[in-house]
Amino acid sequence: MVFVLTVDQRDSRSTSDLVPELLNSLNRRPRLPGLLRKFERTAGDEVQGVLSEARATIDVIVELLRADVWYVGLGIGAVTEPLPRSTRAGSGAAFVYAREAVTRAKSSPHPVNVVGPDVRGAERVETVLWLMASVLRRRSERGWAVADLLSEGLTRREIGVKLGISQSAVTQRAQAAGFAEEQRGRALAADLLDAGDAA
Repeated sequence: MVFVLTVDQRDSRSTSDLVPELLNSLNRRPRLPGLLRKFERTAGDEVQGVLSEARATIDVIVELLRADVWYVGLGIGAVTEPLPRSTRAGSGAAFVYAREAVTRAKSSPHPVNVVGPDVRGAERVETVLWLMASVLRRRSERGWAVADLLSEGLTRREIGVKLGISQSAVTQRAQAAGFAEEQRGRALAADLLDAGDAA
């Protein structure tokens, strides 16, 4: 089972081209687990990548949702093998589903959609991602500061020292940021994908 992400910039006619910055962010950091083909610009303000690891796929989607400037389509299924060197040249069901998903995302309550051969399974994954998107959209910059440090493995005490606030303030900000909900959402979405729930 393969995961294809097709990502399209929102309001691209009225904003600058953000694709180069996104490609730098996705391709120049330590290699993503299960990245079968790197993210490439496919057409206009659209980017596409191919992954085999569920958790890494969800992590990329969360990063895209955080930026709040992308439509995200996740296609789940088979691809024509062997995969060509260029992502743009790829074909197969997962690519078709990803294209359908990003198109749907443009008219959905949240800018992320999931399409796969199992419609109900894809909807389950999509539901988790929509709930996470709702949490992330409400998160303040102070909430992100705490969430990022918690994700790095720092303790609440260490975060308090780093940010110059009390441990109880760290806890309050983490709760307001929906950090626990986000972490459970990531795990559940990845579990659903790993279980083949949408394939």
